Amino acid sequence: MHIVLSFNQSVAEEDDQPPSLTHFDTQHLPQDFYAEWDDIQTIQAVASALAQKHQVTLVNADLDAFEKFRALRPDLVFNMAEGLYGGSRESQIPAMLEMLQIPYTGSDPITLGICLDKLRTKEILAYHRIPTPAFVQLRHAADLPADFQFPLLVKPALEGSSKGITDKSLVHNATELQRQLDDVWAHYLQPVLVEEFLCGREFTVALIGNGTAVQVLPIVEIDLSTLPPGANPIYSYEAKWLWDTETAPLQIFHCPAQLAPLLQRKIEDLCRKAFFHLGCRDWCRIDVRLDTGGHPQIIEVNPLPGVLPRPEQNSCFPKAARAAGLSYPEMILSVVTAACERLDLVEKNDAHRCLL
Repeated sequence: MHIVLSFNQSVAEEDDQPPSLTHFDTQHLPQDFYAEWDDIQTIQAVASALAQKHQVTLVNADLDAFEKFRALRPDLVFNMAEGLYGGSRESQIPAMLEMLQIPYTGSDPITLGICLDKLRTKEILAYHRIPTPAFVQLRHAADLPADFQFPLLVKPALEGSSKGITDKSLVHNATELQRQLDDVWAHYLQPVLVEEFLCGREFTVALIGNGTAVQVLPIVEIDLSTLPPGANPIYSYEAKWLWDTETAPLQIFHCPAQLAPLLQRKIEDLCRKAFFHLGCRDWCRIDVRLDTGGHPQIIEVNPLPGVLPRPEQNSCFPKAARAAGLSYPEMILSVVTAACERLDLVEKNDAHRCLL
């Protein structure tokens, strides 16, 4: 089978800024502007995994991608493109592929757009009575509803990979709240989500498959007690990208998480429900935190999970896959199999690597 791998490569790996940034002041971009894009090692690792069974062509998700897809007409696109601008950025490549009637892995444009928008995600979860922290969209601290109590967590509404969620995002009073509201608005120019802070244990849950065949991989616990002294107990941008490095990884993850059987079942059932009601497909990673009563609540849903290949990179989805006995190539190919079963495509073994 001919598979195109669609991706965005980290700008730090390239000689120049992307053409789409030509008219922007690149000196004043947030430090996390490209945090969701993949480095060349990850792109090559995914391509190598796919090439174990399939012919593979690489297509960078840039302004020329549409014509490349139209010319190549692959059997399937393995989509890991995050995009760059706007709340629809993760939806852009899948929408393009639907226009061309080319099948692809992962969720459709609607689900990708909804899940990137934390406010819309939480509205759907709340409608289906899936527990999620109480939330409100705010611009001014004075408008905080009276029933909200500090501490609170302040997030950009349209970001992933902990973009805009720094150690200062956990606020304890109105002054700190207004500071973070101003900071998020100034740097990201988008709605700001303020939500109740849950003080219990935090987990992330990887899922592969569709319908009743969805497999929940071993749950990963994020042990926030391992953060540097004085750090707030949140999985912030600093915790994910600055304090936890490949050369000095934090011992922050436990997988499989040590859970009582009843709590494990509750978390797994909660994530399956969120996966279903949000329309996720093929794979997804869902973040969960316990409230003061020890009950799990959904805090984030990521239908386009990161897959850094090396164990020392502390990437949660591959970590869960390894705990399930899956190698990195097996994990990637399992996503392909899930997509092929959903699409009723026959997987043909055509191992031959072709990189453009």
